[in-house]
Amino acid sequence: MAWWLLTAFVPIIVAMNDKQTTNCGEQPIQSNPYEFGLNGQDLTFDVLAQAFRRPLDVRIDDEASARVAKCRAYVDQIVAGESAVYGVNTGFGNLCTKRIKRDQVEQLQENLILSHAVGVGYRTPDELVRLMLLFKIHALCRGFSGVRCETVNMLAQLLRADCLPVVPLQGSLGASGDLAPLAHMVLPILGKGTVRYKGQTVSGEQALKTLGLEPTRLGAKEGLALINGTQFMSAHAAGFIIRAMHLIKHADIVAAISLEGLRGSLRPFAERLHELRPHRGAIETSENVRRIMEGSRILESHADCGKVQDPYSLRCVPQVHGATRQALHHGMEVVGTEINSVTDNPVIFSETDTISGGLFHGQPLAVVLDYLAIAVAELGNISERRIYLLLSGHDGLPQLLMEETGLNSGFMLPQYTAAALVSENKVLCSPASVDSIPSSLGQEDHVSMGSIAGTKAWRVMDHVETILAIEQLCAAQALDYRAPVEPGRGVSVAHEVIRKKIDHTENDHFLGEDISASLELVRAGRVVNEVEKEIGVLK
Repeated sequence: MAWWLLTAFVPIIVAMNDKQTTNCGEQPIQSNPYEFGLNGQDLTFDVLAQAFRRPLDVRIDDEASARVAKCRAYVDQIVAGESAVYGVNTGFGNLCTKRIKRDQVEQLQENLILSHAVGVGYRTPDELVRLMLLFKIHALCRGFSGVRCETVNMLAQLLRADCLPVVPLQGSLGASGDLAPLAHMVLPILGKGTVRYKGQTVSGEQALKTLGLEPTRLGAKEGLALINGTQFMSAHAAGFIIRAMHLIKHADIVAAISLEGLRGSLRPFAERLHELRPHRGAIETSENVRRIMEGSRILESHADCGKVQDPYSLRCVPQVHGATRQALHHGMEVVGTEINSVTDNPVIFSETDTISGGLFHGQPLAVVLDYLAIAVAELGNISERRIYLLLSGHDGLPQLLMEETGLNSGFMLPQYTAAALVSENKVLCSPASVDSIPSSLGQEDHVSMGSIAGTKAWRVMDHVETILAIEQLCAAQALDYRAPVEPGRGVSVAHEVIRKKIDHTENDHFLGEDISASLELVRAGRVVNEVEKEIGVLK
């Protein structure tokens, strides 16, 4: 499967119309309309990136509804028969040997949701809850889960209204899917739990009344189908990749500004050099930096300076940023496969053919989330080293990036902040996927911890965005000292965008505000957008 593909079986129209998480990744939604329809075609990361942080208007086509209804008929036949099928007429987990009476199969499903909604901690960001709902609807419409069309439509109505269940971040082991988070996601359709609606947190019961909806009464197998799955992990993984797709470009731009400010050499980015070790990521990074710095007079001004080579944080940008790119490409392939897959259990092929397997197990996501967190953390690691270099008085720059230090501390302390975040990332990058704690009295004796990999990866991303924002601030200050000699076209545009938001300074002031302003530029994508308008789309 190509890395850029994600499968969808519902046509989707996206109308881009308690407690905050500890991280800063949740951003305001965009209000400008955006629509897309799939009609059974694959979702792409390009589409998801455009839909990210926007309300989603999901429509289920007749073909998908027919698949759902056909599989539901199989479940009805199983209930009417004598065969024991896990989760349809048996208990769950270690209780799978307990046969459930025919008149109790519906109560069994509601009990499942209520007993599994035991998540704790801060709430999941809204943008990830939207993806959870989208991916769950998407998976159910494959037609192997045995749910009713009414139940799928109920989830779609919540998503269309941007009425988002409050989902605690902690409680999933990432094994039988994301049981606790998905149970919280489902509570509102039962008229229970809480939701975020129009900026307010209200009860699920009140939300349904406001929307003119009646609580759902779950049928046989439906509760299990709703909470078996990897949608919490998948949402974190897809959201991480969407953010990383933007951040890797921004990292190249910021590195180029630092390279100009430090009067580094572009020779380590030469195309013919990377043909000798043709890793895709390094080739793409080198091409980006060459294009961003095209037309640089600063490069020309020190062509014969006598320096032999630059420190690794400048010279090895293609290798470090490139390795992150390689990891991102691989992550897209794995996550693209996952969010288009059936992750339910048991899978219903017909009334006489059901398979109880492990499609819900989160190990593929857990491993790749750990891997992606490490890869993105390295963007922050090398960025902090460039920050340090910018403050060191390298090649004629004033130490601490101010002319009059002593009375002024200059940019000393932003480097401390960057170093603190880099250090914290080293702790967060300890892999979750190597851990396992048996649960369900030993029935679920190996779990993935993919949910933990996802939540800590999200924090790593927050930190790296902030580290790059600090480098961006320092690099722009350094570049000011190279005036009036002009940098490359892309660097010049980036510097102009930064200076419209943040002024050059020669005196100590509240630098925390400057860091916040620089971070807003990183997350809003303004620098990347303006640079790409000038030089074309970056890799």
